[in-house]
Amino acid sequence: MKRLKFYMIFVLAAILSFSACTNDLEVQPIDPNEATATNVFKDEASYKEALAKIYATYAISGQVGGGGGAPDIQGIDENFGNYLRQYWGLQELPTDEAIMAWDDATIKNFHWQTWAPNDVFIAALYSRIFYTVTTANEFIRTTNAAIANASGTFKTELENYQAEARFLRAFSYWHAIDMFGNVPFVTEDDLPGAFSPERISRADLFTYVEKELIDLSTKLAEPKTNEYGRVDRVSAWMLLAKLYQNSTVYTGVDRNTDALTYLNKVINEGGYTFDPNYKRMFSADNDTSPEIIFPITFDGLNTQQYGGMTFVLHASNGGGMPLNGIDGGWGGIRTIKELVSKFNITESDFSAAAPEFVGADTRGMFYFNPDNWQWEVTNVGTFTNGIGVTKFKNLKADGSEAPNAHPAFVSTDFPVFRLSDAYLMYAESVVRGGAGGDVATAVGYVNQIRERAYGDNSGDITAGDLTLDFLLNERARELYWECHRRTDLIRFGKFTGGDYLWTWKGNNQTGSASESYRDLYPIPSNDLLANPNLIQNDGY
Repeated sequence: MKRLKFYMIFVLAAILSFSACTNDLEVQPIDPNEATATNVFKDEASYKEALAKIYATYAISGQVGGGGGAPDIQGIDENFGNYLRQYWGLQELPTDEAIMAWDDATIKNFHWQTWAPNDVFIAALYSRIFYTVTTANEFIRTTNAAIANASGTFKTELENYQAEARFLRAFSYWHAIDMFGNVPFVTEDDLPGAFSPERISRADLFTYVEKELIDLSTKLAEPKTNEYGRVDRVSAWMLLAKLYQNSTVYTGVDRNTDALTYLNKVINEGGYTFDPNYKRMFSADNDTSPEIIFPITFDGLNTQQYGGMTFVLHASNGGGMPLNGIDGGWGGIRTIKELVSKFNITESDFSAAAPEFVGADTRGMFYFNPDNWQWEVTNVGTFTNGIGVTKFKNLKADGSEAPNAHPAFVSTDFPVFRLSDAYLMYAESVVRGGAGGDVATAVGYVNQIRERAYGDNSGDITAGDLTLDFLLNERARELYWECHRRTDLIRFGKFTGGDYLWTWKGNNQTGSASESYRDLYPIPSNDLLANPNLIQNDGY
């Protein structure tokens, strides 16, 4: 089967709330339909099903699917509260890569960079992060006991499952480090019950995740030996490289040499290879791409949710854009001229006869019909003010129907980590002075990416072109809409402040400076009130 199957199971009642309360941890529910460790982990196969649930927390946000019915978290619509949907929004909407037309709650505040601590979307992602952490903790705690009594192949499988759960916990804790900084901290050693989790500093959480990943780098499956959709040790190497490359932001300490150590392992030992077909990585058959290291998987029949990739494809469609395998557009997200200009594309390149103009750099997949679209975003609430993005498609790369096609839900996976990102990270760490790499190799990696984009060597660069400004722009060209942009802009010192302005930054059409404290999101107001151990981030 193409996808890792997501079984809809309740893991434990206690993990449904981060501060769940019970006086007797051994109590069994009166309702036989309520799940506990006793009836969830009933046989060997159930452990894999429970692991699948942890993976599923990124793709779907409830127990039923199809748009709702039994949400994992309360306080926000199940489809709005989807992990990937909220992560995508908080990573892309505050940047030069995306802008939102809708009036849902405070959604426009993200591109304006005017959000507040009581923002419902910030609270939703924060809750999703800690729901995944807590779900993983429960699985790790349960498998500890099972491993002690297991033997043979089953014991090996349990150890592999537990390593994957630990990685997914580390992955979500990385989101917490990157987006919130100083947060509550719990592991499998914290039993479910009524308590206020302790606050951990951003630097200390960095150290914890680093140690976990170093340990997992030899415990996860060997490269390319796991099922598609499940992580292997290359994902741990990649996440370590992400930590180290952003260490100056997270801890104040430059770790680019360490980043290169693990990037060399990803590139030279990982077994993932460069995909000659850029389009394939964002199409419904991207599970066949040799480049994607870690995907969040979706399937039109088996992962049905109005979040995740269903959201990305539908919300970015409207105004006469081609449907590309979906049943209709929602007219929400599009991009602005600052991103499109990085491809040397201007308004005059588009026409009513050719609204999907493709420039020399074929990575620029945009839509603009001058008959009914407006290049300048004078009205944020009008979807056709701006430029449409057609990068992700619910069709195979050859244009044929998606696998397990459904009229509403998509089968396109989201590429979390891929090899081209490692190439660009390598080049950046070399330019920033890290040891363990060289400029000639970095230029070679960048040119491999650009030759795929241009179809020949006409876009090649030389060592003199390899600057930080070039690399920031190249990351936008290669990785736009893949949830990297906010983190990248912060690392390059361009996210807040006035050094780099874009349309409607700072709630000003021509762009204005924003406050530097917005490099971190606030701790949600509700969690501050519930947990006296927490302290609000500076500026909020």
